[in-house]
Amino acid sequence: MTPGTVMEIGRQAIEVTLLIAGPLLLTALVVGLIISVFQAATQINEATLQFVPKLVILFAVLILVGPWMLQYLIDYIQRLFGNIPQLIG
Repeated sequence: MTPGTVMEIGRQAIEVTLLIAGPLLLTALVVGLIISVFQAATQINEATLQFVPKLVILFAVLILVGPWMLQYLIDYIQRLFGNIPQLIG
């Protein structure tokens, strides 16, 4: 296994991680921003006002996008395990 191969596997792993975490992180960012603007406009500083809606919406996004995330991860792992014979020999 060459250093280039190791770098390629690492790059693919980072790419998969970003693609899988992206929808949840982006949703949390958008919801947090919307709630922060609402809190600034109404001067309500309640911690649960941030936590509960974010938790509910992230759960909903996970239900919607979860099957795609799982399938993408399974495809990556199958490709990685399938390439083991070529990487060793």
